[in-house]
Amino acid sequence: MTRRRYIGKVVNGQGTWVEVDKDFSQDPSVQDSVLWNDREYQDMGDARFSSRSQHREYMKSRGLTTTDDYLGGTWKRDEEKRIAAKQGFDPSRHEDVVQAIHKLKSRK
Repeated sequence: MTRRRYIGKVVNGQGTWVEVDKDFSQDPSVQDSVLWNDREYQDMGDARFSSRSQHREYMKSRGLTTTDDYLGGTWKRDEEKRIAAKQGFDPSRHEDVVQAIHKLKSRK
């Protein structure tokens, strides 16, 4: 049985696998721009950012994130916190109440 080798390529805007010879070597200057640089961001035409670093800074400055930040179970663990927050639970409330009572008692 012969072994086959494939590489990922973008053909007509669609990602696909292309079979290549076993001794195929891709010229580094011709690599797929979507995978290896910020071309995808540049092609979006969004004036807010044109690179990954600008996109990351934009998201961070607005307190936003992307779903890839939630790999490894973080999304699932934080789901409990989101549900509790929607139901009105706020862990900082206890400390706020304690401070308010202390403030009221100190006025006497």
